[in-house]
Amino acid sequence: MSPSAETSESAPAPQRPTSSRIPKIPFWVQILTGLALGVLLGWVAKSGDVGWLTTTLQHIGDLFVQLLKLAVAPLVFFAILVSITNLRQVNNAARLASRTLLWFMVTSLIAVAIGLAIGLLSNPGAGTGLTPKDGKLPDHAGSWIDFLTGIVPTDIITPFTELNVLQIVFMAAVAGIAALQLGEKAEPVLAISRSVLELLQKALWWVIRLAPIGTVGLIGNAIATYGWNLIGKYATFTVDIYVGCALVLFGVYPLLLSTVAKVNPLQFFRGAWPAIQLAFVSRSSVGTMPVTQQVTQRLGVPREYASFAVPFGSTTKMDGCASIYPAIAAIFIAQIFDVQLSIGDYLLIAFVSVIGSAATAGLTGATVMLTLTLSTLGLPLEGVGLLMAIDPILDMMRTATNVAGQAVIPILVSAREKILDRDAYNGARSISLDGAAAGETEAHASVPAPAAA
Repeated sequence: MSPSAETSESAPAPQRPTSSRIPKIPFWVQILTGLALGVLLGWVAKSGDVGWLTTTLQHIGDLFVQLLKLAVAPLVFFAILVSITNLRQVNNAARLASRTLLWFMVTSLIAVAIGLAIGLLSNPGAGTGLTPKDGKLPDHAGSWIDFLTGIVPTDIITPFTELNVLQIVFMAAVAGIAALQLGEKAEPVLAISRSVLELLQKALWWVIRLAPIGTVGLIGNAIATYGWNLIGKYATFTVDIYVGCALVLFGVYPLLLSTVAKVNPLQFFRGAWPAIQLAFVSRSSVGTMPVTQQVTQRLGVPREYASFAVPFGSTTKMDGCASIYPAIAAIFIAQIFDVQLSIGDYLLIAFVSVIGSAATAGLTGATVMLTLTLSTLGLPLEGVGLLMAIDPILDMMRTATNVAGQAVIPILVSAREKILDRDAYNGARSISLDGAAAGETEAHASVPAPAAA
C-alpha cells in the first residue's frame, strides 16, 4: 500500500458543518406558521387594544409589500421584453401566442359565469346591515377612456415611478417586437436585458424568503384593524369569493387538465403548490412570477414558451381578481344600493372581465378592475368603499386563483400542441426555494414543432 493511500485511509472523514444537521423547515410549514401567528397576534392586538402591536404588524406587512413592489416595474419590463424575443426560438410562435390568449379568454368566461351564478344564488348584499352611506368614493376610479388612453405613456419615466404596469407592458412589448425585427443587431441589448432579469429575479428570491414574516404582518394587521365583527358583516360576500375561487381552482382547472391536456390534475397541484401558496400570502401575481415560471417549467412546459406565457399571464390572466371578484362584487353593490341588474348588465360584466383584465396589472388588490366594472354598469363608485376594508382577506384567495391559472394555461396549450414533456410533468416534485433560487430547473430547451391541428 502506498504511503499516500495509507494516509488517505487513516485520515478522519471530513466533518459536516453543524448547520447542515439542522432540518430545514418546509416553506409551506413556514407559511402556515406565519398565518397562525398572524391571526394570534392580530387577535391579541384587537382584543387587548394593543396599539403598538397593531402598528408593528402594519409596518411588517407594508414593508414586505413595498419590497415586492420595488421589483415590479423593472421585472415586468425585462420579463416581457425577454419573453417576446424568446418566442423566436419556438416553432409556430404566433400560433402558440394566439392559443394562449384564446385559453385566457375561455377560462375567464368560465370564471365570470361561476361568479355570477354564485352571486345570484346567494344574494351577498342582503342582510348585511350596510347602507349606501357606508360607502365612499375611491381615490382612483377606472373607466374605459382611462383604460384605453392609459395604455400609451406620455413619457418613459412616469410609468416606472407611478408603477403603471399596463404602460410598462406596452413599452416592453414594443421594445420586444422591435428587437425581433432588428435580429442580431439587438443582441447586445438583449444580453444586458437577460442579465438584468436574472439579477432582479435573484433579488426577488430574497424577498420571497421573507414571505412567512410578511404573512404575520399582513394577516395580523387585517385582524387587528378590522376585527371579526366587521368581517362578519361581509360573511356571505367573503364566502362567495372563496367558494367561487375554489370552484375554479379545484374544479375547473383540474377538469381542463384531465380532459384537454389529459394529465393528472393532482400532479399539477403537487408541482405548482409552492407558487399558489406564495401567491396567497404575497397577494401579487408579478411578485410570484419567478416561482410560477419555475414550477411551470418543472411541469414539462418548454422553457422558451414558459418564459413568454407566464410573464404575459402575470399581467393579464386574472380569473380571481378580474372575473369572479367583480362579478360577485357588482351584484353585492347593486343590492346595497337597491339597483336592479338586467341580463344585459350581466353580459357587460362578462365582457369587462374578458377584455379589461389587464387593468388589474398583477398587483395587490383589484380596485381598478372593480371601478371599471361599476362605471361600465353605471353603478355608484361609492360601492368600492364598502369593500376596501375586507379586500386584503379576499385578495389572498383571488391571487392564488390567478397564479394557478397562469400555470394551467401553458400546460393546456403545450399539451394541445404536443410540446409538453409528459415525463417531466409526471415526475415533477414540489420545488424548494433554495433549489429554485439556485436555478435547479429542468431545461426543456429543445422544442419540437407543434403538430398541425
